[in-house]
Amino acid sequence: MKKSWTEKLNAKDLPKIINLPLDAKKKYKGAKTMVVPSPKDVYEIMSKVPKGNLITVAEIRNILSKKYAVDTTCPLTTGIFIWIAANASIEINQNDKKSIIIPYWRTLKSKGELVAKYPGGIEEHQKLLENEGFNVIQKGQKVFLSNYQNYISPVG
Repeated sequence: MKKSWTEKLNAKDLPKIINLPLDAKKKYKGAKTMVVPSPKDVYEIMSKVPKGNLITVAEIRNILSKKYAVDTTCPLTTGIFIWIAANASIEINQNDKKSIIIPYWRTLKSKGELVAKYPGGIEEHQKLLENEGFNVIQKGQKVFLSNYQNYISPVG
């Protein structure tokens, strides 16, 4: 049976600290240690981004690296966990109307790119950001938030 988003959010075996092998250190710019965070870690950071502010996946990774006192945070799982956090938040709200949907739309990919895997895809992500007064622009096939750097929030 397929796990719900909420079950995925509540993964029991994470976070996990990994000592990187020598051949991986070049890929991670000399890092010796890495945290594979829990989806809940990512969810909690995303939930704290106030209106009018933004955060990127890279910034979430930096916050988690500091929290766990490691050199880096796994980029792959962090990206997957922002997707889980967004969907779990909506699922939790559907099951309990009193719960608040975390402002997942305030979390962007690197360089301010919107996240296609969010609920409703790029179109919904764009709509939610524009509803908060942000300016969204298209560059080729990708969609970005204009001047996103001016709105990065120090959360964590």
